[in-house]
Amino acid sequence: MNSAVMKGSSLAFARSGTRGAIHVDTVTVGLVLAITLLGLVMMTSASISIASKETGDVFYYLERQLILTLIGCGAAAFVFCIPTRLLERVSTPLLVAAFLLLVVVLIPGLGHSVNGSRRWIRVLGFNFQVSELARVLVLVYLASYAARRSEELRGTLVGLAKPLGLLALVAALLLCEPDFGAATVLFGTGFGLLFVAGAKLRWVIGMTLVAGAGFAALAVTSPYRLRRILAFLDPWADQYNSGFQLAQSLIAIGRGEWFGVGLGGSVQKLFYLPEAHTDFLFAVLAEELGLVGVVLTLALFLALIWRSFHIARMAQNAGLTFASYLAVGFGLWLGLQAFINIGVNMGVLPTKGLTLPLMSYGRSSLVVTLAWVGLLLRVYHEAMSDNRASGSARRRATAGDAEDDE
Repeated sequence: MNSAVMKGSSLAFARSGTRGAIHVDTVTVGLVLAITLLGLVMMTSASISIASKETGDVFYYLERQLILTLIGCGAAAFVFCIPTRLLERVSTPLLVAAFLLLVVVLIPGLGHSVNGSRRWIRVLGFNFQVSELARVLVLVYLASYAARRSEELRGTLVGLAKPLGLLALVAALLLCEPDFGAATVLFGTGFGLLFVAGAKLRWVIGMTLVAGAGFAALAVTSPYRLRRILAFLDPWADQYNSGFQLAQSLIAIGRGEWFGVGLGGSVQKLFYLPEAHTDFLFAVLAEELGLVGVVLTLALFLALIWRSFHIARMAQNAGLTFASYLAVGFGLWLGLQAFINIGVNMGVLPTKGLTLPLMSYGRSSLVVTLAWVGLLLRVYHEAMSDNRASGSARRRATAGDAEDDE
């Protein structure tokens, strides 16, 4: 009996000691830091002309981006302190909060309209794009649903149809703003998350085809979206009107060649390329840093996506199913949004109003993305704590058995 008590006490001590340590994934931190710093440099270069014209301060956007980066780091630290089991418990209230945000922004007087789109709410003098936060809250709920209803999700079509119905409702609210790009990214990420969680491939493919047909119908029945598609197919047919933005982006990328024209040497950012520091930052990067810079940027994003999937696998091995799905959701979202932004810049996809994560000048996007990085780091911390606690317990139990044998 004394031996059993001693082994139980040792196990409790091992678990408390292991769980008390803070585990920070230096690989993720390093990758995020590299992408963010590269983004700061390129955003500054791309925004100098427009900042000088609009404000007289060439570093206007840099200063604001630095402030927002610090706010995002603070948000990441705050989210890191929240246990994922708590997030799982409050996933339903978070979903309700997401719906409230998406409804409130559509109310005149509360939602702030820019260029005909009602996507923002004024917060402390800043325009906050609610869809950025709402998408994360919806994906947190989806991760919770996949963890709680795994049997239903894997075994029945209804189990897949329920979360897809939820995604369709959220997408409808996003399209009312309108924000076609955000709706596309949310649907793609949600589909990917549910597939990873175990939904049968044939059902996912079938639902994907239905959703794709729906989005295609929305695109061709909306006049301005149809103009974007036609301009995407042949930007040179009307390069001074509907195809102007894409034509200038392609010129910028073509000028970069192998090693670029040099940092700060872009010509297209001098009022030729609209939204050079936001949606079309990648084109300026390709012009100034060339193919070498493009490959480096893609490598950084791919490495961060791979790392998020690696953390997801660690969490799954530790028995943290919900946390694992959170990490998968981050990796899928990051990869999809970066792919769409780069594809738009290169003329592979129709123009969307989506920023390049962690790099483009986007206040809401930057803060929310950094906060989500904090959640990814939290998943890593919990996975490491559980794995080390389990390993320590096994070693102590083995040692205790050996002492009993002696």
